[in-house]
Amino acid sequence: MRLVAVIIVALMTAACDQEQDITGTTNSTCPMRNYSYNPRDMNQCVNACKACDRGTTVTCTTSCTLKGAR
Repeated sequence: MRLVAVIIVALMTAACDQEQDITGTTNSTCPMRNYSYNPRDMNQCVNACKACDRGTTVTCTTSCTLKGAR
């Protein structure tokens, strides 16, 4: 009975797919490649976030604020 439980737990653990975290991860080359922007400027940061991370105004504004943009 224990063996069956261990096998089930092992299969469930192996079946978990580790997805990449999208929120807060920015491909830093995208804004630099597409824009010459100041990451501390809120408007430029939000525009780069929308273009590169496919974010919304709310999520990008929050992200940029946490990164220090004003």
